[in-house]
Amino acid sequence: MTKRLYIIVCLLMMFVEMNGQTSNQLIREGNRLFSSKKYAQSEILYRKAVDKDVNNAIANYNLGRSLQEQKKNAEAKKFYEAAAKLEKDPIRQSSSYNNLGTIFQNEKDYTKAIEAYKNALRHNPNHNNARYNLELCKQKQKQQKQKQQSSNDKKDKSNKDKDKKKQSQNKNQKNNQKKNNQQKDKQDMSKENAEQLLNAVKQQEKETQERLSKAMRQPSDRKLDKNW
Repeated sequence: MTKRLYIIVCLLMMFVEMNGQTSNQLIREGNRLFSSKKYAQSEILYRKAVDKDVNNAIANYNLGRSLQEQKKNAEAKKFYEAAAKLEKDPIRQSSSYNNLGTIFQNEKDYTKAIEAYKNALRHNPNHNNARYNLELCKQKQKQQKQKQQSSNDKKDKSNKDKDKKKQSQNKNQKNNQKKNNQQKDKQDMSKENAEQLLNAVKQQEKETQERLSKAMRQPSDRKLDKNW
C-alpha cells in the first residue's frame, strides 16, 4: 500500500513538473529517454512538447522518430510532414523527408518514397543515405512494374486461353448439333423411303392379285389337239 502510494505521488510530481516545463525542456528529457530506448516514455514527453508548442519543428520531428521506432508509422508520417513544413533549417528538413522516405520504402510505396528522398536531396544534396535509398527505390520500382506487367500478361494469356477454349467448345457444340441434325435428317429420310418402298410393294402385290383374279374370271379358249 505504501509503495503504491509512493508511485502515485511520484507520477503526480512528474506530471506537475512536466506541466511546468517548457517545450524545449520536455524535448531534452524526451531525448534522454529516447537514447535509453525508452521509446514509449519519450513519446509521452514529445507529445507534451508538441502540445506546449505545436509549431516546434524539433518536437514534431522527434515525436515522429519515437513513433517510427514503435512501428506506429501512419502517425509518424504526419509528424514528419509537419516537421518538414515547420523547419527552417534545410539540414533538419532533409532529415524529416529522409525518414518519411524510409517509411514509404518499407511500405513498398516506391513512388512516394522516391519523391521524399528527392525532397531530402533538394534540401541537402550531401545526404548520402537519401541518395543511396533513392537509387535503390528506383530499382525496386522498376522490378515492381515488371512483376506487375508479367502478372498482367499472364492474366491476359489466361483469359485468352479461356476464350479460345470457350470458342472451341462452342464450335464443337455447333458441329455436334449439325451432325445430330444430319443424322436425324438421314433417319427421317430413311424412314420415309422405307414407307415409300413398302407402299410400292403393297401396290405391286395388289395389282398382281387384281390381274390374277381377272384372269381367273375369263373363260378358257384352249382347244384339244385332234387325233392323228
